[in-house]
Amino acid sequence: MAESDWDTVTVLRKKGPTAAQAKSKQAITGAQRRGEEVETTKKWSAGQNKQHLVTKNTAKLDRETEELHHDRVSLEVGKVIQIGRQEKGLTQKDLATKINEKPQVIADYEAGRAIPNNQVMGKIERAIGLKLRGKDIGLPLEAKPKKK
Repeated sequence: MAESDWDTVTVLRKKGPTAAQAKSKQAITGAQRRGEEVETTKKWSAGQNKQHLVTKNTAKLDRETEELHHDRVSLEVGKVIQIGRQEKGLTQKDLATKINEKPQVIADYEAGRAIPNNQVMGKIERAIGLKLRGKDIGLPLEAKPKKK
């Protein structure tokens, strides 16, 4: 058997200083004394709440006057829907079930609150038989022959 020396200690890995220890004032001055190269940079606006910093674009945004909103259905279209529905003897609920929509959708279109959707407008046009889109709003809808 080989003789073992129990007094020798082999260090496999020596851990360096942690990030917090390496950044401390004491560690920096110690490294400078030993002649090691130390790079220090000052963080810009460190330790301050600069989330709401006024930038040059803020003034540009303040000068912006354009209002962004969706176009709504005109009241003229709403009146045409209402008249066409009443001529057919339908309630809002009846018309809604006929075109597979909720009654609130019909109410919104008639009141001019709805954002126009061509699919819904097409269903309403076919149900009441009046045009709701284009130049000739309110005129009877011509039945187009189906393509074979």
